[in-house]
Amino acid sequence: MPAIYTASATATGDGRNGHVRSSDGVLDFDLAVPKEMGGPGGALTNPEQLFAAGYAACFHSALKAVARAQKITLTDTAITIDVGVGPKADGPGYVLDVTIEAEIPGLPEDQARTLLDAAHQMCPYSNATRGNVDVKLSLA
Repeated sequence: MPAIYTASATATGDGRNGHVRSSDGVLDFDLAVPKEMGGPGGALTNPEQLFAAGYAACFHSALKAVARAQKITLTDTAITIDVGVGPKADGPGYVLDVTIEAEIPGLPEDQARTLLDAAHQMCPYSNATRGNVDVKLSLA
């Protein structure tokens, strides 16, 4: 299937302590390794924050689309994505884990859970991570 949109970004410098820029220049900033990972931290972002932000926005769109398809009106919803990074248990390298917390007020828990599960099936980030990253779903 051909892509309907392709984002492009380039990393330069010292990797996680380097610089990223999108092809259109909308994103253009330095990165820093978080203090928790031995870096300087501070007021600079990192790859995990960028991944969490993209995943949260995409998942929220999927949740809204699933609700619209089921003729359910959602108000005051929010999706929080936590992205963890740590060493692999079985060898060298690192792995990610993700927790998705959905705030879906005004719906019974079973209906909110059904929407959450359906959004997880629709979201491209969820589809990309499925089978590769431990993803936990929860309702706030």
